[in-house]
Amino acid sequence: MVEQLKAKMVVDKSYQIAEIDERIYGSFLEHLGRAVYGGIYEPEHPESDEQGFRTDVIELVNELQVPIVRYPGGNMVSAYNWEDGIGPKKDRPRRLELAWRTIETNEVGVNEFADWTRRVGAEVMMAVNLGTRGIDAARNLLEYTNHSGGTYWSELRKSHGYDIPHNIKTWCLGNEMDGSWQVGQKTAHEYGRLASETAKAMRLVDPTIELVACGSSSTQMPTFAEWEATILDHTYEQVDFVSLHQYYGNHENDPANYLAKNMDMDHFIKTVTSICDYIKAKHRSKKTVNLSFDEWNVWYHSNDADKKIEPWTIAPPQLEDHYNFEDALLVGSMLITFLQNADRVKMACMAQLVNVIAPIMTENNGRAWKQTIFYPYMHASVYGRGISLKPIISVPKYDSREFTDVPYIDSAAVYNEENEEVTLFMVNKHLEEAIQVTTDVRSFEGYLLDEHLVLENDDLKAVNTPQHEAVRPHHLDASTLDSGVLDIRLPKTSWNVIRLKKASS
Repeated sequence: MVEQLKAKMVVDKSYQIAEIDERIYGSFLEHLGRAVYGGIYEPEHPESDEQGFRTDVIELVNELQVPIVRYPGGNMVSAYNWEDGIGPKKDRPRRLELAWRTIETNEVGVNEFADWTRRVGAEVMMAVNLGTRGIDAARNLLEYTNHSGGTYWSELRKSHGYDIPHNIKTWCLGNEMDGSWQVGQKTAHEYGRLASETAKAMRLVDPTIELVACGSSSTQMPTFAEWEATILDHTYEQVDFVSLHQYYGNHENDPANYLAKNMDMDHFIKTVTSICDYIKAKHRSKKTVNLSFDEWNVWYHSNDADKKIEPWTIAPPQLEDHYNFEDALLVGSMLITFLQNADRVKMACMAQLVNVIAPIMTENNGRAWKQTIFYPYMHASVYGRGISLKPIISVPKYDSREFTDVPYIDSAAVYNEENEEVTLFMVNKHLEEAIQVTTDVRSFEGYLLDEHLVLENDDLKAVNTPQHEAVRPHHLDASTLDSGVLDIRLPKTSWNVIRLKKASS
């Protein structure tokens, strides 16, 4: 008989990483595929409201409690004229959308999107076009959305039925400007200068905004690291964040290696953090630039299917990954990685929210449903608010094809002092064995075990469909708490949420 794998962990309220910025649970909607048209917006759908927004999708987004949504791109923004999406819909032009080679109808624009985000309780993270446009278009858009009145653009907004400014406070200075696929690709110096001058102009319009500079499109870019250092050299005093983008896949069908890829994400975060701090020292600056991981997810299932799509059609199905159970496990580990780096990762956007590499899927004129990755995202967003604590853990490790010393358990702890709650997020990566974790939680005197939620399935390739949720969480009764010692049983290859609450006096 094989002895059960064991681990030890200490979770103490004094081992604090940082206050968690709720915006790490943000998402992203680009005018791409069926993300907007057929996703959040489908006027002919029986469950759409008077504006054409699908209420069944709104209900699912509300379950996720998404705090901020990046919009309108993405690659699409680099050739986008924001003025096309305002005013009477009958007068809005149809355009060739160059990033994804579709027809953009402009039925949804900044005003409609601001309305939709209010419906789901989210803020807007607005991106400006620094590909084909620049300073003028950016400052005009900001005046349109944020200025109270008495000027051309603010009065134009009022004439469109929006007397109260949208007051959008978070702005991205372009998107992936180092990419050869980007309309208006730039060198680091070209982008750095343009971003710096655009930021200065935008802050003159509204000094209260926060600005995000474009980092490298991924760690695989040949200019990675040098790009960040160069653009921050130009923009450091003008911006608040630098962006990170990263997607992972399992083309090799190697689950042990795939489930270790959040180690690459952690290395990426720490590398960019070190670059930010180097430029801070170089400039003798007193400000700290933080990280906005504003594109992240699993993305590889749909890569070949998109090559068959006819160009210049309206809202074709693009990038519609159908996620399986092992994808949900990696998404859980990526969320844990954000919590482990909560001192510097202050925003993050799962890309994307509906249909396009998304936790929510829809059928045109049909149902909306939850993909496997919906659940770890929802659990982290709902229960991961408060202070990120650093668990001290001793756990067996393994080596994979790309990684060495991979812990079998990823763990994060969140202390919500106001609600008197502690939540542990844990992923067991072992493909065959459950792991028993003995956890010291004595610093949380008077706390009781409230629940243990688990996402598990014997089939790593199990998927959810509109007809059947093969992967969904359930309660597990295999954990106990006695005299400050929490014994947790983590089933093999599982996502776990263990919640403690202060006993009522």
